Amino acid sequence: MHRNLIILAGGASSRMKKQSLHQGLSDEEIEQANKRSKGLIGIDPNGRPLMDYLLYNAKRAGYKKVYIIISEQGELFKEFYGNSDKDNDFHGLSISFAIQYIPKGRVKPFGTADALFQAVEQYPELNRSYYTVCNSDNLYSSDALYALRITSSKNAFISYNRDAMEFPSERISRFALAKLDEVNHLLDIIEKPSQEEVNSYKDKEGKLRVSMNAFKFDGSTIYPYLKNCPVHPERNEKELPTVLLNMLKEHPNAAIGIPFSEHVPDLTAKEDIVVVKEYLSKHYSKLDWD
Repeated sequence: MHRNLIILAGGASSRMKKQSLHQGLSDEEIEQANKRSKGLIGIDPNGRPLMDYLLYNAKRAGYKKVYIIISEQGELFKEFYGNSDKDNDFHGLSISFAIQYIPKGRVKPFGTADALFQAVEQYPELNRSYYTVCNSDNLYSSDALYALRITSSKNAFISYNRDAMEFPSERISRFALAKLDEVNHLLDIIEKPSQEEVNSYKDKEGKLRVSMNAFKFDGSTIYPYLKNCPVHPERNEKELPTVLLNMLKEHPNAAIGIPFSEHVPDLTAKEDIVVVKEYLSKHYSKLDWD
């Protein structure tokens, strides 16, 4: 059981910044969507961001130390969650910041695996610990975060039932599928599956399982694979699923998928803002941090 949570918040938010139809958004919300990291867009009546709700669920799940990976231009996070680089108190959570630097010759960050590698280089104690990793623009439930914290498996991810996702079918069809064995060991992850491949990826319950980038890692086991992660040939980024699969080649059965059947609110594009606001108003009347 561990209490370390790493939140990926250093991305460029390029899809959020694209021009699109965004009915129902105020001028202020559009401006924030164009300028802020997705997790900091004001999303509730008090103007607080989705990150508050993620941190709230993390606290309810028993996490104590939170590391937020931000970009070199991520100073706004410190205005929300503490001015110090390390150990800011936010409603009983200890918040520290890691910076994802962009390598020379690139204009965008180098992906999720690069972000995590830079974080554990800045906080090497994580390489002697277990930790959970998740996105800043998804609202994972406290139950899912708790499941990652208490699992006895050294490495794990939340294996979501695709049918429970409340997204348009076209969007869901783009999600990568996870292939599990009879006892939920991760065997493979496939991107953009054909219909024939989809049918072969159903689990023992007949469900298709997807990852929403919520992982638990054994720091010492995963470190060399983070350090040596290859670049994805199409997206030109270093990605966490690649790290996990490369680790499994040398450590078979070292990661499990924890089955969950629930929706995960997501802020990817401007159209998602209205949807997430409605979700929060329905499911979170207030945040009771005590």
